[in-house]
Amino acid sequence: MKRTGKAVWKGSGLEGSGTLTTQSGAFDEQPYSVKLRFENEDGKKGTNPEEMIATAHAGCFAMALSVELGKAGFTADEINVDAKLSLDQEDGGWAINKINLKLNASVPEISEEKFAEIANGAKEGCPVSKVLDCEITLDYKLNG
Repeated sequence: MKRTGKAVWKGSGLEGSGTLTTQSGAFDEQPYSVKLRFENEDGKKGTNPEEMIATAHAGCFAMALSVELGKAGFTADEINVDAKLSLDQEDGGWAINKINLKLNASVPEISEEKFAEIANGAKEGCPVSKVLDCEITLDYKLNG
């Protein structure tokens, strides 16, 4: 399986701007720029690479968790994941140093211990977790 994304950038790094488009069209020429990336705290005027990575990680982890729960004989009523990515300035540049996955899940008839085992395994095993070179933490709340 191959998936694609496209970026178009026009102008200088600080004053220029661009668009991001996904193969599926879910993002179609979504605007992004340095100003939108670093000065638009609410993130509602455009997107940025970090937001897309956080969203991809949340989605990948939720799907991986659902699959692993199924393998163990459980079906979640709902899996809700928020991913909080930390982009920090270091050594004159920027780095993604940490992503915190905050999970709220409703899974009938599963013990806390079994859920923790499966959730942590899914965190380690999801493809997006594997590609990221940063600390990944998981906090969860299980609703039975």
